[in-house]
Amino acid sequence: MILITGSTGLIGSAASFFYLDKKIKVLGIDNNLRSYFFGNKGSNKWKEKILKRNENYKHYSVDIRNKKKIFDIFKNYGKKIKAVIHTAAQPSHDWAAKEPFVDFEVNANGTLNLLEAFRLFSPHASFVFTSTNKVYGDRPNFLPLREKKSRFEINSNHFFYKKGINETMSLDQTTHSIFGSSKVSADILVQEYGRYFNLKTVSFRGGCLTGENHSGAELHGFLSFLVKSILTKKKYFIFGYKGKQVRDNIHSYDVVNAFNEFIKKPKYGGCVYNLGGGRSNSCSILEAIDLIEKISNTKSNYSILKKNRVGDHIWWITDNSKFKKDFPNWKIRYSLQNTLKKMINFEYWSKS
Repeated sequence: MILITGSTGLIGSAASFFYLDKKIKVLGIDNNLRSYFFGNKGSNKWKEKILKRNENYKHYSVDIRNKKKIFDIFKNYGKKIKAVIHTAAQPSHDWAAKEPFVDFEVNANGTLNLLEAFRLFSPHASFVFTSTNKVYGDRPNFLPLREKKSRFEINSNHFFYKKGINETMSLDQTTHSIFGSSKVSADILVQEYGRYFNLKTVSFRGGCLTGENHSGAELHGFLSFLVKSILTKKKYFIFGYKGKQVRDNIHSYDVVNAFNEFIKKPKYGGCVYNLGGGRSNSCSILEAIDLIEKISNTKSNYSILKKNRVGDHIWWITDNSKFKKDFPNWKIRYSLQNTLKKMINFEYWSKS
């Protein structure tokens, strides 16, 4: 049995379907708080309806901030839980600044509720946390970058981060945004429960997680929202950096497959891994627009604003070397082009 928080979100639903396909029972915890964050367009209720059709799926519309209800679920299932996959979160930089208490209560306090319930009632299990590369704040922006025609790129003579950014990068003395701060708190809690209590916990610091099941909104889900904007001919606004800011993109299936590799052979002591699409799946926003236009044969309509988002990354490419070394069976299966094709086809299908 796998317990998944945020079970109707991008990664949570991918994890739910992954294990249901293997005939493994799934306990899903999700109260669709995303609709409060982003409105009806950000709602994941449609995925909840699909998941509930499976007899091996049990849904709890519970807020992870509710300590009593979370503890009751863990008390009820206890030793039956093989792994906890914690994906529930407030995921937006901009939204966090509007309601910092809610952001911190969901991301930090909610994670603490789950960790303590896990420690007390299911300590034999694995605890997988969907962290974020935003825990590094804007530290990557101080790397030696150079501006090219369509993207920023790291200087060719800077060999240390040539393959991408690894886990040695400092989290300290950098601008994180309110969202980044709450995720740092949760990330460190997950590590500490692993180290201090000798539990099997892991923080995956994800880059740009994406896929066709993403209910992308302007404040969260860059690639999904970009695809939707272009296909519906709505104007898209790019925040700063001339649209040349770089992201590496990883499909939700590849993320969940990494989770599963850890669950099959878990490690004690609060592991940390950067997880992303790597250099081959990287693109700037301008490059992403060009790819989507070519694949969909649709012209985009966008404007580049001068002001960037606070704490936003100019250049992020993930170095997956540490995880690949520890779990050599894992590999990325979805290229950026294949991911975009699936997203575009899904949008066409859902509108037909």
